[in-house]
Amino acid sequence: MKKIVLTFAFVLLVGIAFAQGIVGDWAGVLAVNGAKLRIIFHITKTGDGYKSTMDSPDQGAKGLPVGATTFADNKITINASQYGINYTGTYLPDSNKINGSFPQGGKIVPLNFTWSKYTIAARSQDPKDFPYKQEEVAFDNPKGGDRLAGTLTMPADGKASKIVILITGSGPENRDEEVFNHRPFLVISDWLTRHGIAVLRYDDRGVAKSTGNYNTATTADFADDAEAAVNYIQSRSDLKNLSIGLMGHSEGGTIAPMVASRNKSVKFLVLLAGPGVPNEQLMLKQTADIARLQGASDEGIKLSSASNKKVYDLIIQNPTMTAAQLKPLLDTLMYRDFRSYPGGGLPDKRIAEIVQQNATLLAPWYRYFIAMNPADYLTKIQCPVLALDGTLDMQVNAEANLAGIKASLEKAGNKNFEVVALPGLNHLFQKATTGAVAEYEQIDETIDPVVLDKVTAWINKL
Repeated sequence: MKKIVLTFAFVLLVGIAFAQGIVGDWAGVLAVNGAKLRIIFHITKTGDGYKSTMDSPDQGAKGLPVGATTFADNKITINASQYGINYTGTYLPDSNKINGSFPQGGKIVPLNFTWSKYTIAARSQDPKDFPYKQEEVAFDNPKGGDRLAGTLTMPADGKASKIVILITGSGPENRDEEVFNHRPFLVISDWLTRHGIAVLRYDDRGVAKSTGNYNTATTADFADDAEAAVNYIQSRSDLKNLSIGLMGHSEGGTIAPMVASRNKSVKFLVLLAGPGVPNEQLMLKQTADIARLQGASDEGIKLSSASNKKVYDLIIQNPTMTAAQLKPLLDTLMYRDFRSYPGGGLPDKRIAEIVQQNATLLAPWYRYFIAMNPADYLTKIQCPVLALDGTLDMQVNAEANLAGIKASLEKAGNKNFEVVALPGLNHLFQKATTGAVAEYEQIDETIDPVVLDKVTAWINKL
C-alpha cells in the first residue's frame, strides 16, 4: 500500500504494433480492493520510439512519468514499476482497444483500455462560486530541492487571524487531495475561507504544478515540504502575523505532528483520520478489516495477518540494507511462508505473482512508513489539537488510533486537545454504510457537513 487513504501499486507494461494506433490517450478502469480506479495513459511518439505519462484521476494524479513504452506484433508494454504495476496488453486495431491484465494481490487482474478522453464530472459539494480572494503561489523546499505550487485563499475582507495549511494523505495527490473524483481539500478550503479562515493547499512534490520526485520521497521528506509551507507564510509580510495551523488527513495526520514537534510557529493541529498507533499495527488492522469486508474467512485473515507481520518485521529490522540486499530475504521469506499454508500451501505460480510486487514493499516510502510510530511526535505536542475519525473508517481504525492520539497527548502534558469519533463516517469522512473502499466513489457526498462545522467552530474558538 502506498497510501493510507488509498494507494494501489501497479507495474504497467504496454506495447503495440502500428505506429498510428498507439499514439493518443488510453483510458481504462482498474478494479482494486472492491473499488474502481481510472487509469489514463498518454502515449506520444519520440524520435526513436515512444514515451508515456500516466494519470490516476481518482487519486488526483496527473502526468506521472513511467518507464519505457514499446510495442511489437500488436503487443504493448509500458513499464511503470515505480508505481507497483505490471501490465501487458494486446492492441486491437479494428476496435481501437487494448486488452490486457497484470498481477495484483496474487491474482491476474484484467485491465482494458479504450482510445478516448475522460471528462471529470463535478460532485455536488464542489464549490460553484468563490466569494473570496484566491492566489496562485509557489514556494521552495531547500532541503528537497523541489518547488511546490499551491493556492492561497483569503476571506474577501482580508481580516483573517488564522491560516490553515492542508496536508494530503499518502500517494501522489494534487492540492485538492483528489480521489475517486472527490476533492475534499477543495471543499474544506472553500468552507474554511467562507468562515473567515485563510487556507494554503499545495500539490504534492512531482504532482501537477509542483516539481520534485514523489517516488523517491519518504514521510520525512513530505514533512519538510509542509514545513516549507510554514516558512513561506512567515516570509510574507501580509501573512506572517497570522496564527498558523496544520490540518492533515491520513498520512498527513502524521506529517502535521512531525512538523509541529520541531517548529513552534505551528499554533494548532487538526488531525483527520490521523494514525495514533505504530504504523505496523495500523497496517495489520487495516488489511484485516478490508479483507473481512470483502468476505475473507477468519482463518484466511489470520494467515495473511501472520504473513504480513513477518514481512513488516523483516523490513523494520533491516533499515540499513539496500533494496537489492533486502529483496532476496523478502522473496525467501514469502516462498517459505506461503508454501507452509494449510492444504499444501499456495501454488508456486501464485507465490511468484505476489513476490513480483515486492518492489512496492522495498520502496523508500514504504520502508520508512512501516517503521514509524506516531507517538514519537505526538508526545512532544503542546499546541491545541483536534483529532477526528469516523467509526466506519476501515483504513485508520477510529477506536485504536484516537485512543493512541489521546494517550500520547496526555503523556505530553497537553491540556488543550479534543478527540472525537464521528458515527457512521468512513476514512474520507463520508456518511457510509459499511466503510468499504468501494463506497468512496459511489457516495456523492465528499465530506459530511458535521466535520466542516466541527473543524470551523473549533478553530474559530482558539
